[in-house]
Amino acid sequence: MARPLGELINQEEPAWPQVREWVEGARARTVEVLDTTPSRAKAVLLELQVTTRSPMGAIAFQTGGLLIDSGWVRLFGGGCSRFEGDLARWNGLGPQPLTDRFEGAMLVGHDVVGGFFALDGGALGDGTGDAYYLAPDTLSWERLTDGYSSLLVFLLQGDLRGFYGELRWDGWEPEVKALSPDLGFHFHPPLFAEPEAGAPRSRKAVPMTELLGLALEFMEQLGGPEDVGA
Repeated sequence: MARPLGELINQEEPAWPQVREWVEGARARTVEVLDTTPSRAKAVLLELQVTTRSPMGAIAFQTGGLLIDSGWVRLFGGGCSRFEGDLARWNGLGPQPLTDRFEGAMLVGHDVVGGFFALDGGALGDGTGDAYYLAPDTLSWERLTDGYSSLLVFLLQGDLRGFYGELRWDGWEPEVKALSPDLGFHFHPPLFAEPEAGAPRSRKAVPMTELLGLALEFMEQLGGPEDVGA
């Protein structure tokens, strides 16, 4: 039975002060906290059935999402006019889902190069909620951290430069800042394929839903996991 909103909004031990402290500690990179509307935030919280005592619930209820490192990483929240993708819609929930519902995994964010962050509910690992990354250059789900809170701290304060390495290009920052957080770059040839010697790799902005669909299609063709996001 679904819990009512009053049981999901925790007034005594809200996680938002802790989340805000983590955001303020991200001094090495820009973090933009997007606003959301109360009605939309409440609807997303009801769909998720998580409480604001958890960092995920706090972000869903208090923000439209987080744009991290000039918008390179986009963490889902309650959604807003600037960032339509929210935690409910990206997980097949609500009246306007962006994807089919994932069995055994929950998407919580994505990045500008077509990578996706998810929590494992059994489809990616042992089902204990560890955070995984669908890497666009390997087309595999890679385990990152123990769970959502650890993932959040890593994205806000960890070594993103080292994590992304050669996936970043010279002059990426103004290009990424100007891009809608609902869009990402489609590369040709794909990041998991080596270009011909001396040939440039082109990129164009496309919806993130398209990038997810392409990644899952390639994974199936190449013999990767077929049970996540199918």
